Amino acid sequence: MAKTNSKQTRKEPYCSFCGRSKSDVEILFQGVDGATICNDCIEVGYTSLVNNNIITPKEGQRGTTKTAAGFTPDKLLKPAQIKEFLDTYIIGQDSAKRSIAVAVYNHYKRLIGTNSEQAAQVEIDKSNIILVGPTGTGKTLIARTIARLLEVPFTIVDATVLTQAGYVGEDVESILSRLYQASGYNLEATQRGIIFIDEIDKIARKGNNPSITRDVSGEGVQQALLKILEGTIVNVAPEGGRKHPEQKFVQVDTRNILFICGGAFDGIEKRIAQRLNTRAIGYGRAVGADIDRENMLRYVQPQDIKSYGLIPELVGRLPVITHLEPLSREVLRNILTEPKNAIVRQYQHLFKMDGIELTFEDEALDYIVDKAVEFTLGARGLRSICEAVMKDLMFDAPSSDLKSFVVTKQYAEQKFEASASTLTKQGE
Repeated sequence: MAKTNSKQTRKEPYCSFCGRSKSDVEILFQGVDGATICNDCIEVGYTSLVNNNIITPKEGQRGTTKTAAGFTPDKLLKPAQIKEFLDTYIIGQDSAKRSIAVAVYNHYKRLIGTNSEQAAQVEIDKSNIILVGPTGTGKTLIARTIARLLEVPFTIVDATVLTQAGYVGEDVESILSRLYQASGYNLEATQRGIIFIDEIDKIARKGNNPSITRDVSGEGVQQALLKILEGTIVNVAPEGGRKHPEQKFVQVDTRNILFICGGAFDGIEKRIAQRLNTRAIGYGRAVGADIDRENMLRYVQPQDIKSYGLIPELVGRLPVITHLEPLSREVLRNILTEPKNAIVRQYQHLFKMDGIELTFEDEALDYIVDKAVEFTLGARGLRSICEAVMKDLMFDAPSSDLKSFVVTKQYAEQKFEASASTLTKQGE
């Protein structure tokens, strides 16, 4: 095999840097001394020069993107257009989608006006967002969809793995490393990206008073996030991992990075109810009867999040607070079939790739929804139940002569109960 490859390389020109032959690349450039280089190696070298601030990319060149060049007023969608795009992927949550559409529009409008004459007169603050809602209501999906629409780098970070600098775990600066990697190591694109910090409620401090001891995974993380959320220049390790003296760093300016934080804030409804009922007796509130006690999250305020355990300085850097409503049975039913990437459509597409036409009876879909409501897992529960129902079929169908299959209520019930009993036996 080695001799065959050497003969091939002699017959066909190849890149002196990566070793790929002419047929494996788009363009192969040849120098005067016989050395050659392919277009991919040139692009890698160009990106390295840009990232190390040796050269500045020019607008319109290959390798510059919408995110690198920046937004222009004609490219930025209006809030109504942003919400319309969100509607194609997310069912319900109109209040949250409207709030986020306005916040995102104002944020990137702020970036457009950074270099204008008016910017010197009025400085617009950043509109970081915090999403409060039960698990499975679409917090992560909303953030991911926004990033897809704007074509900006996007990364999801789990707040539970973050620790204060110098302790076991991930430093807070590592979230910027992930965004830098997601941007393809494009510094300018990174500084206009979106970071979604999930499970922000899990780093809440345990009491209302400041911690006396080191709370390295709670209050300590909150304090470390302050400067990054507000806007500062951070030395970031391009490849991530622990910092060491000989490591090269990239300076990332976080002033124009949009932070979206999400959390279930389990039990915050009690704090909201307590606040609303403080003056419910006597000459206080006259609207106590108008309170929607089935959905207390709609009344969430910064003071509620503060009382839950987030420090006031952090709450102040998350000015846009919006809630996601618990998913009703009707909404869950629509999630199964209506969105562009609906769960049912995903399964139908998977089976279509094997030449099998898959259909679901309405009674089967109703059964799946009923189980999701019973387990109170939101939209994630739908996917888990569908996987339990479809597992055996997805295993057997590709190797069979099956051309079509109808998922009935009886089939769904049988497969789900069998899967549930198996899990129960394993747990015992």
